Amino acid sequence: MKKSFFLRLALSTILLMHSVISIFSGDVNDFGHVYLDSIGFSPIGIYIAWMIKLIHLFSVVLIWIDRCIKPIAVCNILIFIFGIYYVHWQNGWFVVGGGNNGIEFNILLIFSFFNLMYPEVSLKFTNKKRT
Repeated sequence: MKKSFFLRLALSTILLMHSVISIFSGDVNDFGHVYLDSIGFSPIGIYIAWMIKLIHLFSVVLIWIDRCIKPIAVCNILIFIFGIYYVHWQNGWFVVGGGNNGIEFNILLIFSFFNLMYPEVSLKFTNKKRT
């Protein structure tokens, strides 16, 4: 955990804000009933939406106590991949700037979770010892 403090801080903050705010604002219900049900997930859209938000919320705690990192990373990666496919893909790459609501933020989160699972992976040519 020492090597990934800032990564854990960033991921947990993003997941916490993404889950808590949408839970208290009621957006999670709208996402389930209005959006997910309308794209073919009816009648379980509301349950999927809540499952997503609860996974994000529980992930925050598990990230900080350094437990179940690979399972929560895989769950979140799958959520972000499905988010790209169902929500963001048609909007292109950019979240802001060259477009809006695109896939770039989800891609960053996916690779951040990969780094959390495999912190020691590096490019072979960058590991050469310098003399």
